[in-house]
Amino acid sequence: MGGSRRAGRISLVTLPSSLPRISQARLRAYRAVTFRISRGLRVRTPRQALSFVNERGFVFFWTIEGIDLPSLWTAAAGDRRVPREHDDPGHVTWGWKDSALSQRRWFYAKLIRGKSTMVSLDVLPYFYALSERLGDLDDYELAYDAGRLSREARAVAEALRLHGAQHTVALRQLTHLSSEASKPRFDKALHDLQRGLWVVPVGVAEAGAWRYAFIYELFDRWFPSIARQARDIPRDVARQHLATLYLDSVGAADVKQVRSVFGWSRPEAEQALEAVVEAGDAFCLADGRWATSRLLVNRPRRRRS
Repeated sequence: MGGSRRAGRISLVTLPSSLPRISQARLRAYRAVTFRISRGLRVRTPRQALSFVNERGFVFFWTIEGIDLPSLWTAAAGDRRVPREHDDPGHVTWGWKDSALSQRRWFYAKLIRGKSTMVSLDVLPYFYALSERLGDLDDYELAYDAGRLSREARAVAEALRLHGAQHTVALRQLTHLSSEASKPRFDKALHDLQRGLWVVPVGVAEAGAWRYAFIYELFDRWFPSIARQARDIPRDVARQHLATLYLDSVGAADVKQVRSVFGWSRPEAEQALEAVVEAGDAFCLADGRWATSRLLVNRPRRRRS
């Protein structure tokens, strides 16, 4: 490490030349395993899908351009674009996701970067610990009062608190947001509430013009134990744990990538990565990136299902 445990904050010009390097070929081989790109490792059943999410800790549902993170789509269909054709074999993942919503097998919502994310229930408390949630069903009121939630988001959360789980058509009626003009505001309200871990999809109903509508519920009513588990997790520990899992999945990343995925400040990201290095789970590369220690033994970490 060149005698400094804070190498992540040193400019690239002053990084010690003795730091290791990882070839792109080696990194691609590592990700072929963690992303399940290799044909022999593909996810083929709902049970394997659950195992994959638990193994990685958190993944995207679809691949998201410009963001390095495993996805259920890639693990099942290979490293290719999501096609528009509805009969593509890879779209079996859609059914796996929908059928698991009501079974509490994993967390699914628009979370990381506001994109469809699947999180292992073991890892979910770490995300909750970094949220502004207090564990009260009505703590969305505090976010609304502080200007961090819109009036529409408050109305949606309030409707769920008073009436219980509702599909989107009923929710729009309860919140007086049924008109076509109000749809963008309603969609943004649901988006913001999911990112903030206030609400979560819990099923699918045959409702609306397409006979397909998500059913939503308040997060803490659906996952009542998560807030309690999160209380014992300091924010710096949560960031360290998530950064460890992220590096274990992608192999290597720089501070900018970590910040892009989690939305952390630069000091928060650097502190988290330094803590991962201190724990022996990562090391600094000569190009300024941070790499999982699993690359040293060429054996990706596989979390227990």
